[in-house]
Amino acid sequence: MENYDAIVIGAGVIGSSVAYHLARQGCRRVLVLDRNQVGAGTTSQSSGILRTHYSVVQNVELAKASWQVFKNFAGYLGDDEASAGLVKCGYLIAAPNGDKLEPLRSALANQAAMGIEVRLLGRDEARSLLPIARFDDAALIGYEPEAGFADAYLVATAFARAARRLGVTIREDVEAQQLLVEAGRVVGVETSKGRFLSDTVISTQNIWARDIERWTGIASHVSAERHSVFALEGPEAYTFQMPVYKDLGSPGMLYCRSYGGKQMLVSEGIVGEKLPSADNEQGDISMDYMIEVGEQVANRFPSFETAGVASSWTGVYDVTPDWNPVLGRLPDISGLVVGYGFSGHGFKLSPAVGKILAQEALGITTDIELAPYALERFRAGHLLTGKYGSGAVS
Repeated sequence: MENYDAIVIGAGVIGSSVAYHLARQGCRRVLVLDRNQVGAGTTSQSSGILRTHYSVVQNVELAKASWQVFKNFAGYLGDDEASAGLVKCGYLIAAPNGDKLEPLRSALANQAAMGIEVRLLGRDEARSLLPIARFDDAALIGYEPEAGFADAYLVATAFARAARRLGVTIREDVEAQQLLVEAGRVVGVETSKGRFLSDTVISTQNIWARDIERWTGIASHVSAERHSVFALEGPEAYTFQMPVYKDLGSPGMLYCRSYGGKQMLVSEGIVGEKLPSADNEQGDISMDYMIEVGEQVANRFPSFETAGVASSWTGVYDVTPDWNPVLGRLPDISGLVVGYGFSGHGFKLSPAVGKILAQEALGITTDIELAPYALERFRAGHLLTGKYGSGAVS
């Protein structure tokens, strides 16, 4: 049996960020356990979009702090070779007249009030930024120039490499099988490779967070949900200079970005396929669904009516009832800190979330308040429900 100052379960982008920030704040003996390899789980399926636009103001705060890290990633890690794969192309979001209009207006106003650069654009201005799209139905268009997309796998592995440099031990292909608890306090983790002891455990298990419920008896309020992503090859280029686009006027609240050359990455921002259990394997995508998404794309990007599917894949979200994460300590289990239920926006928030979870685990005042993200909100009815309806925009 080995003793550690802290054990992190999960080496995705959140867990790797937690490990790095633990070590950066002076925690000397840190162990990270992952059932697979660093960043190989749901992190590797991320679309990578980075924005601070949220209708839940607490998420704006986390995203704003995270963006400061992403745009100076190598400097933040002290590693000249570290790269987030950042493409700073901006984020364009538009709504027609209807039920999304006032929520968008309110969210843009909140961003501006928090010191984020947000511009209101006319239709011609929007077309100048994204000439392959049509905006004739747009009643309100917001533009966030300090936004874009990056590579979640690169970020996870860079955090892990930086953590290792600071003395963190990362053990891959080790499955956590049981949380060890004595007299209501964490004492370690039983794994497929033996027992590791610590009085501080941080669980960042994503879709496997239901293990916490199995181990502790505390309801996790999380489920797994599969979403499909397409790379469409069109006749016109969607260049890296063109902004990410969020279409609140489409039935699926599509999000789109450049995927290089004439390819567009596109997916729906609404509820996906509920899974009975955690399952990270690739799912089937029906031809009917491809056609449905393709019709929505062609309605916004007319030339893509003739687009073909260059590739497709599925990713799995860890979804909570309000589509926002559970962060912080769980009741009745001393020494256990959790971060799960990101519902599709964990990568965007990973630098800030990793830091505040590390601070919480070490008993340091957190940079951003954790109370709104507490598990107890589901029992108390204080949900962090987004104003756009169920879906990953929150």
